[in-house]
Amino acid sequence: MTARRRPGRPPGAPRNIGWLYVLPALAVYGVFLLWPLVRGFWFSLYDWDGISTGTWAGLSNYATVLTDPGLRGAFGHALILVVFYAILPCLLAFLLVAVITRTRVRGLALFRTVLFLPQVVAMVAVAVAWQWMYSADGPVNGVLHLLHRLGLPDWSRGWLGDFTFALPAVGLIGTWVELGLALVLFLAGAQRIPGELYDAARIDGAGPFAEFRAVTLPGLRRELAVALTLTSVMALRNFDLVYVTTKGGPGGATRVPSYEVYNRTFNTGEVGLACAIGVTLAVLVFALTAGIGRLAEGRGEAR
Repeated sequence: MTARRRPGRPPGAPRNIGWLYVLPALAVYGVFLLWPLVRGFWFSLYDWDGISTGTWAGLSNYATVLTDPGLRGAFGHALILVVFYAILPCLLAFLLVAVITRTRVRGLALFRTVLFLPQVVAMVAVAVAWQWMYSADGPVNGVLHLLHRLGLPDWSRGWLGDFTFALPAVGLIGTWVELGLALVLFLAGAQRIPGELYDAARIDGAGPFAEFRAVTLPGLRRELAVALTLTSVMALRNFDLVYVTTKGGPGGATRVPSYEVYNRTFNTGEVGLACAIGVTLAVLVFALTAGIGRLAEGRGEAR
């Protein structure tokens, strides 16, 4: 019995040239992302005001990023915003999904659209709207004044001008914006979970929390990783919301790395330091997204 010959490449046929199809995309990626990143790193090694000739500074700008209290505070504020932009929206979205999977919700499409609407509104418009809502005569303080008349303490204040509450006030705007994104991702993932798993859990007497922990959460691990990645990156690179609402105030209470890049470049003329802040922020974003991806992959393999 003779072995069958495997069909080979005909003589003169071109080799595999599939990589040529992705070459234009790689060129665009390199020109508009990699090259600016390399140039930004190169500028960060100089003391330069953006106009005159720069002087070599080595890694001194990065030492300033690590030792300057104001810059360290800006990175700390960014990590606090991760809680409001990523963790809180995901927790609230999980709660809503747990309720939706156990009950029949009428008008779910409209409900989902309304919650997702902040994602398609320009962040500048969102910032202006919430700046009015947080104002002295805005709806937030109006509701608090009404509660005060009913006997509760007077909690009204100038939210965006308060040293203690300005950063949480900005963070809550991010929670409102990112909740819809997390909810849409989780609802899409929940629709892929077989209904038999929920039926089996209910037959076994599982309550809402046990059902969520045993069925919903394991089935949404990948969606959770995507949601945490997108919302965390949004929190770390947040600029327009801070710039419009507080401009980093009061007294630097809401300054974040992206705002410091703008401030050091256009206000104080420290372009080299601004580039060092940007590169450090990029490294932080890469590390955080890689950690989230590794955590998701590890859990997926364990499952």
